[in-house]
Amino acid sequence: MSAENEGDMLCFFINGKKVTEKNADPETMLLSFLREKLRLTGTKSGCGGGGCGACTVMVSRYQPATKTIMHFSANACLLPLCSLQGAAVTTVEGVGSTKSRIHPVQERIAKAHGSQCGFCTPGMVMSMYTLLRNKPQPSMEDITQHLAGNLCRCTGYRPIIDGCRTFCQEENCCQATGAGDCCLNGDTNDDEAEHEKPRLFNKEEFLPLDPSQEIIFPPELILMSESASPQSLTFQGERMRWVSPSSLQELLQLKTRNPAAPLVMGNTNIGPDIKFKGTVHPLIISPTRVMELFEVTQTPQGVWVGAGCSLSELQSLLEKLLLQSPQEKTELFRALIQQLGNLGSQQIRNVASLGGHIMSAFPNSDLNPVLAAGSCRVSVISNGGRREVPLDQNFFVRDSAFCLYSLLQEGGVCPSFPTGSEEGEQLLHGDHRDEGVLLRGVSVVQDVSIYYGGMGPTTVSASKTCQAIISRRWDEETLSRAYDVLLEELVLPPSAPGGKVEFRRSLTLSFLFKFNLEVLQRLRDMNVITDEVPEKMQPLPKEIQPSLQEFQSQSEQDPVGRPMMHRSALSQATGEAVYCDDIPTTDGELFLALVTSSRAKARITGLDVSEALQLPGVVDKVREMCGYEEELLAESEVSCVGQMLCAVLADTRAHARRGAAAVKVGYEDLPEPIFTTEEAIEKSSFYEPLRSIERGNVTEAFKTVDQIHEGEFRMGGQEHFYMETQSMLVVPVGEETEFNVYVSSQYLSFTQDAIAETLGIPSNRVMCHVKRIGGAFGGKVFKTAILACITSVAAWKTNRAVRCVLERGEDMLITGGRHPVLAKYKVGFMHDGRIVAADIQTNLPSNTAFRGFGVPQGLMVLENMINDVAMALGRPADQIREMNMYEGPSITHYKFAFSPENLRRCWQECKEKCEFSARRSAVQEFNLQHRWRKRGMAIVPVKFGLAFSESFLNQAAALVHIYKDGSVLVSHGGTEMGQGLHTKMQQVASRELHIPASKIYISETSTNTVPNTSPSGGSYGTDANGMAVKDACQILYQRLEPIRKKNPKGSWESWVMAAFLDKISLSVTGFYRGPDLYMDWEKMEGQPYAYFTFGVCCCEVELDCLTGDYRTVRTDIVADIGKSVNPSMDIGQIEGAFMQGLGLFTLEELKFSPAGLLYTRGPSQYKIPAVCDVPLHFNVYLLSDSDNPHAIYSSKGIGEPVLFLGSTAFFAIKDAVSAARSDSGLFGPFSLNSPATPERICLACASPLTQKIPASKPGSFTPWALNI
Repeated sequence: MSAENEGDMLCFFINGKKVTEKNADPETMLLSFLREKLRLTGTKSGCGGGGCGACTVMVSRYQPATKTIMHFSANACLLPLCSLQGAAVTTVEGVGSTKSRIHPVQERIAKAHGSQCGFCTPGMVMSMYTLLRNKPQPSMEDITQHLAGNLCRCTGYRPIIDGCRTFCQEENCCQATGAGDCCLNGDTNDDEAEHEKPRLFNKEEFLPLDPSQEIIFPPELILMSESASPQSLTFQGERMRWVSPSSLQELLQLKTRNPAAPLVMGNTNIGPDIKFKGTVHPLIISPTRVMELFEVTQTPQGVWVGAGCSLSELQSLLEKLLLQSPQEKTELFRALIQQLGNLGSQQIRNVASLGGHIMSAFPNSDLNPVLAAGSCRVSVISNGGRREVPLDQNFFVRDSAFCLYSLLQEGGVCPSFPTGSEEGEQLLHGDHRDEGVLLRGVSVVQDVSIYYGGMGPTTVSASKTCQAIISRRWDEETLSRAYDVLLEELVLPPSAPGGKVEFRRSLTLSFLFKFNLEVLQRLRDMNVITDEVPEKMQPLPKEIQPSLQEFQSQSEQDPVGRPMMHRSALSQATGEAVYCDDIPTTDGELFLALVTSSRAKARITGLDVSEALQLPGVVDKVREMCGYEEELLAESEVSCVGQMLCAVLADTRAHARRGAAAVKVGYEDLPEPIFTTEEAIEKSSFYEPLRSIERGNVTEAFKTVDQIHEGEFRMGGQEHFYMETQSMLVVPVGEETEFNVYVSSQYLSFTQDAIAETLGIPSNRVMCHVKRIGGAFGGKVFKTAILACITSVAAWKTNRAVRCVLERGEDMLITGGRHPVLAKYKVGFMHDGRIVAADIQTNLPSNTAFRGFGVPQGLMVLENMINDVAMALGRPADQIREMNMYEGPSITHYKFAFSPENLRRCWQECKEKCEFSARRSAVQEFNLQHRWRKRGMAIVPVKFGLAFSESFLNQAAALVHIYKDGSVLVSHGGTEMGQGLHTKMQQVASRELHIPASKIYISETSTNTVPNTSPSGGSYGTDANGMAVKDACQILYQRLEPIRKKNPKGSWESWVMAAFLDKISLSVTGFYRGPDLYMDWEKMEGQPYAYFTFGVCCCEVELDCLTGDYRTVRTDIVADIGKSVNPSMDIGQIEGAFMQGLGLFTLEELKFSPAGLLYTRGPSQYKIPAVCDVPLHFNVYLLSDSDNPHAIYSSKGIGEPVLFLGSTAFFAIKDAVSAARSDSGLFGPFSLNSPATPERICLACASPLTQKIPASKPGSFTPWALNI
């Protein structure tokens, strides 16, 4: 059919079933089609931009040329529906089901405890499933590479990795069986030890992988592919037209007639622009069916790669070529393979094309500098003909008049360099693949090519630097000259987009220096030079090793204390678990989209929704709000970018968001907005009263100390990044203003009361429900209630069900996160390290609750202060920490008496388990042997108070029903958000009722079964709700006692039926009244906590001083959590909290523009820990023989305390940086703020290279991003 014809039929398969779509819209992505039309909701929406992997599916295509079937993973959120002609798509529902057959991938991730909140699990399953379809026995490197594009905020990845590790062919370590100990510990791998140590899971129970049981590729698609005559396809949507030509000639004609029309292959560039920037392209040309663009041809000059080949296909091709050619002929190929491994995720590489990546000319492209430095050429084609163009700096200028046809890579035919020859040549490529040099045997540079990304709007060439090197000996003098020329040639203005100007400029020198080390090493290998090479740079270690998890377990007969699988894990792994946005739509349901402020401080002069209301599908708006004590929608003034102004209602998500984008808002800027903490201090803009606690006379104490140190420490904020964004559905019941509210909230009663107050109705008309939450971490309490109020008003106004689900960018912009902190401190201490006096002041801008709720910030300031004391004294920080640690019966500075015995036990046990002394010596030796690679080590304790200081929140209720058939339904006031609360409540009920857990079911949390709930937070959910469930079950069990006495040999079912016939109530409400906690701020004393959870962590890191890159080599955590109710859940919480803390202190960085706009609004800008950030050795030990009389079954809360132990990685980095600084003659305390990003690490190392970079004068320019 010609491009001018309307409406071709789209034909493809999903999970083995044929799908035909007559009216495929080019703007419809596969994800929305799956979820909204086919109701396949297992595939989740986590970010919408291909950055989180929650929407991963497997796409299979038949290759007629080779008669093979290709399987690859892809992000459904970026996969246009129109691109799926002839494809077979497999979603998580097609892999396996609890109703029929669980697939081994689903089973192993679930039973290895790799699913907590479960929102990321279907994506994890699909990434691993696709790998196994291509390689049934993968290596660990394969697994980590294929999971690198899947984010998880709950587990810390270790259990996911362990579950997937069981598929590895080479996996012989006992950790593959989930053992609590390991052969790595010595003589513990015999049969006797295997039985002595409890396991988290048993590999022997897993189903075997049987490839013959997988869904076959539809024969109809094979027949269609082989017999169909080539013809173009056209699909017309509401706003865009999609044309897929079938020949190169047709493509060129289309492009000539429509030069502005984008070419879309993988949609990884155009897709996000359409979705997030509102870009509209009347015509999209998709050349995926033009076979000439996928041809690969080897010639004597090299290999021509078709521009349509995906980056994954390019990587596979290069790996094959490596095996066919000598090493000296494949330098460029090796460099490209390395860069491809770092470019995007596996899902992105599978669909992104080589030509698309080159033509996008990304300023920070990983690939283009290498291609340019390798003197690659491209073949471009237009109606005027074909020509070859060198891929150099001049190429990276957009030209819509031609199409990129193919790429010639010459690395495969590089001249060889025989050892000892003076006539040969060799092409070398630097470690970061931005430089190439051609050397003669006398170490004179014949040619050199240096390209950089990230130093301009496109890839740039350092041509002047090259000229300064050519025809010179490769020696220190030449290198020094090159540095000077390079600094003059590549200059970034201090306000350059992307910021980090000093860091980026220093990297240009660092990369050249690292390349120099490679060149020297190669020259020495060839006997051209005889001097010792200063240091051979090796990549940072990366292979994740088997880890240890040690815990005490109960007997098989006791359901409490054993590592029971999360009760919903299998449903989560099959995609059957229902989250808020998975609830089926109702007839007439509307979608709500928000309009938010684009100004930080302004008066609203107008808000015009008339144009929005004229758009297709738009039904109404919500602007006026009343009744609630807080301003829900800004009325006259805005106080931040992202403040909610109004809402637009429409029949679909797309229509609602288009309507919101069409609302016009007028502003009048108001003077002096406040963005930074310093500005807030200067203008006295902070909340009163300012609370403080003082013990003793600080002023007098400072007079008695040997030394005084004053310092300043800044810690950035943190985004919750729960995988499921804020979601809610409000359904009017239809009478007496009653509403059913389905909401992802940690605090249902607060949401219920807020809605009732806003609508002016009693709380008993608002029924709030939540089955499970896809992660929360404190972020789904207050803003969730506000959003639910707005959505409820919309439902009340229209008398229709209204759904509101935030996009990731909206969520990050609107909801707030962890508070940043600026602290100034003064500490007095003795020569032996005893701290005598400390004065600390902090100022915190307003944000919201986040795991730890202010404690990590305060502890971080204190630990940094202790670190400074150690540096000032020249002593190890662990000695200073141990010297100032609580000992014996102790009293806190607010007069709370407690015993620190278990804290001391954790400290000593951690030092023993991690072999602290021996490894500390090894780190010191490593640092003596390496100038540019350093290791660091730190050990840090934590003491964390549990329960709510607001005493009224320390209560809980539970409702337990026993039905006539003996089944039990438990309801309680806590919410399941991945922490395993429902599973633990099931265990509590199982123990108290003396029945198997399989007889107990927990459906949801709702305010019509358990009223007046407390928030699920503060690591107090199990403590409070567990006691309530225990109370209810004990009452029920006592009611059955007369029945049991009459029939002691009867079954549970017979006792229940007898009780029913005897008219005994089988329904009970249990209640728990928690401790009366308080804090008297006038007296500066109180008991704000019920008890303390203790923990100690030791981390070792290795960092690259020239780039600031680092890797956590090993982490050991010893945690005192009393007697664990469920060790698998608690260890999972420990690992997940540590990784979230690792992100907080070393990785996650919020960036705001000078106008107050949040730059980092998704995973492509805001980086949370991924699989590649997991410690290579990640060991967790639960302190044995610990009791806690203040909580259920002597357990302790654990969700929050361990997060701070992520700071151990920060202090290990600081230790390594200190070693690097000492090599430069710099000693004593130094500033390293949190998070310790590569930029901060590199600059703190203060190498001679970074010291060449002149610092920009503060105040002389407007920075790209503010230092909040």
